[in-house]
Amino acid sequence: MKTAPPEAEDAAREGRDASAAGVLLTVAYDGTSFSGWATQRDARTVEDTLRGAILAVDPRAVGPRGTSRTDAGVHAEGQLAAFDARVAMPPRGWVLTLNQHLPEDVAVRAAQIVPPGFSPRFASVKKRYRYDLLLDKVRDPLLCARTWRIGYDMDMARMQREAKTIVGTHDFAAFRAAGDERAETVRTIHAVELTEVDARRWSIVVEGSAFLYNMVRILVGTLVDVARGHLAEGTIARAIAAKERAIAGQTAPAHGLTLASIDLAMPEGSGERWPR
Repeated sequence: MKTAPPEAEDAAREGRDASAAGVLLTVAYDGTSFSGWATQRDARTVEDTLRGAILAVDPRAVGPRGTSRTDAGVHAEGQLAAFDARVAMPPRGWVLTLNQHLPEDVAVRAAQIVPPGFSPRFASVKKRYRYDLLLDKVRDPLLCARTWRIGYDMDMARMQREAKTIVGTHDFAAFRAAGDERAETVRTIHAVELTEVDARRWSIVVEGSAFLYNMVRILVGTLVDVARGHLAEGTIARAIAAKERAIAGQTAPAHGLTLASIDLAMPEGSGERWPR
């Protein structure tokens, strides 16, 4: 058990028994050692890990209710999860005390008071995913867990042109995993931004209202296949029109993907957030 800093001990003493109140958490995690967000039998998940910390502080709490069900190996900087607490504590107290019960690869980055029963999944307005590429002929042990290393020669101008065809409201049936059986496959992508981080690294940020299962990873895999000349320009537009997965490219590996942030329509009665 980690030793609590004085400010965490002070925050914990501020808690007291109360009727149920909602708490919204911003959670960051390195997904390398997790089998994804959602609870699974005999597997280490972020949801179960966070629930354990919440119950250690408040045994009568209910939740957490996450917003995005990230896959095994996918990271997060801005996952949102809410729970209903019976212990009354200010946001600062929740951040400091919960982090005392979490392992090094998960952290509560912020907390906000919300109405009880609030489910951020149904209040989600926009999500931003970032995919990080490492363009290098040789592996880099310092970046291998957070980037997809591409050893091929890449035409990034070609990728930029192809990325523009993603933006808009389209039927993305061709860009989902076989296990996604949802009948509605139309999604709106607001923006796709490619940024050269340095001489070796590029990031691809995809912002949309909602996503299909593995959608971002298949889009990125297709962009990479186009940039290295394995697929022709215009592949994404053809796959969208045909609704056929076979036309699109490979599925990018999970470890290059990070859930960057989520925008919510906050409910009335939401309270203070710490840190702001």
